[in-house]
Amino acid sequence: MFALSSGMPPAAIGVVRVSGPQAGAALEVLAGRLPPPRHASLAMLKDEMGAALDRALILWFPGPATSTGEDLAELHLHGGRAVVAAVEAMLGSLPGLRPAIAGEFTRRAFENGRIDLAEAEGLADLLAAETESQRVQALGIAGGHVSRAVAEWQERLLGLMAGAEAELNFADEDDVEVAEGVAQRLIAGMAGLSAELGEWLGRPAAEVIAEGLSVVIAGPPNAGKSTLINALAQRELAIVSPVAGTTRDVIETPLALDGIAMRFSDTAGLRAESADDIEMIGIDRARAAVEAADILLWLGRPKDVPGHPRAILIAAQADRWRGDAAAEADAAHCDLILSATTGEGMDKLHSHVVEMARTLLPREGEAALRQRQRIALAEAREWLTIEAGSREARDLILIAERLRLAGAALDRITGRAGVEDMLDALFGRFCIGK
Repeated sequence: MFALSSGMPPAAIGVVRVSGPQAGAALEVLAGRLPPPRHASLAMLKDEMGAALDRALILWFPGPATSTGEDLAELHLHGGRAVVAAVEAMLGSLPGLRPAIAGEFTRRAFENGRIDLAEAEGLADLLAAETESQRVQALGIAGGHVSRAVAEWQERLLGLMAGAEAELNFADEDDVEVAEGVAQRLIAGMAGLSAELGEWLGRPAAEVIAEGLSVVIAGPPNAGKSTLINALAQRELAIVSPVAGTTRDVIETPLALDGIAMRFSDTAGLRAESADDIEMIGIDRARAAVEAADILLWLGRPKDVPGHPRAILIAAQADRWRGDAAAEADAAHCDLILSATTGEGMDKLHSHVVEMARTLLPREGEAALRQRQRIALAEAREWLTIEAGSREARDLILIAERLRLAGAALDRITGRAGVEDMLDALFGRFCIGK
């Protein structure tokens, strides 16, 4: 298979990659030779009639130590449309070669064991990253941060599985005390591993980073919510009007503050009653948005703030209420004073939101898990949890089955099965059958 792996032409350079058993033959046809492995070489590329296509750098990577696990060739062309099209047409005319489909290079890397499923997911996130936090998180996963943690858990789990199997198959069946001692050691190992999995499950989900934190602006009608989201977005996103109930639905805009992806939402003004049925629908949606928010920006009176673990109380429209004793008293109980019209307090709001957002993101060096990975990890933890004093805690067969099921759940994170690994651990460590 072959494909243009750089940006669409025209560009300074166009990189065409060829992967598979015919990669070397294709390079020989185009360049007339194979260069030394992993050394760039200048060559004139020609078509089947000997006409020049381009003067390019060629590289040859014999498999399996390549990004796809197969023979791999790269053609670094001049990035004009006609040049790239001519080389691709020549490759397509060669027997055994075809254009790659979307994601096929990465899929072959996974199928050939060059990367696992978690790393492939990290690579997909890296390609889609638009903010600094998304880039850092995706780079860690693509680089194997999650995979290395899973490999360590699997290694410990394999040791426990091997111990259980060895005791079941080769221990003296009449020695009950020995079996109980083995069960206790296995349960202790399972408990330690379960606690570590619980720590990972307590981290923020990767979707929070990829999709952006939800920041909801809420408060009573005419509190300045629409003016604030317009100021944040730096465009007329929401209609601003002195008429109460102008905002009827949740208006959302994506923003990035200090490299952190966020989704800011303007909501309908919250009040108990309305003569307008449509406005009441908007109020219900606003309440639902508040409940689902990662961060709440409350523009109402402090005493009316909805219960939320991460609410920032804002005394908005400061340009209007200066000198009002009641408003001044309320402002004293807020986190900041703000006027979206004059810009007062906007920098402080920025700092408050970013500081709170950082508490919801993984710390430096930590990796978050995608929903699919979290489900598998939670299942593994459930299988590793045995109630003390229960019948299962005294039954090696049930313990061994729980270990097997926990291992199968972990295998789903990386997409690799572990039956052969368990057998290797069993016979390699215990020297059974010598």
